[in-house]
Amino acid sequence: QARLVESGGGLVQAGGSLRLSCAASGLTVSTYHMGWFRQAPGQEREFVASISWSTINRDYADSVKGRFTISRDNARDTVYLQMNSLKPEDTAVYYCTARRRYSPEWEYWGQGTQATVSS
Repeated sequence: QARLVESGGGLVQAGGSLRLSCAASGLTVSTYHMGWFRQAPGQEREFVASISWSTINRDYADSVKGRFTISRDNARDTVYLQMNSLKPEDTAVYYCTARRRYSPEWEYWGQGTQATVSS
């Protein structure tokens, strides 16, 4: 059974950095597109970043371009989200997700990790 487990969230001041990790089990990360979404209180879940199975393509939400970087370590079946220059509006629960190469649906989701940015 596939499972995604996020870690690395926490409390940081504005301008600081956090590195989120997503460890996968039951699936081979190198064969999946991987992504990060986030959900702030009272808001809908929104796309943050994704990386294709080949690592060739990386996409980012406009709100995080130039500040966040998604990467993967296939040997460790782990995906990362490096978040720099954090702003209070980045405060949210961050979710890791995976979808098969030819599927439009994000199939697997982690339980989320809280990132809080204080002003």
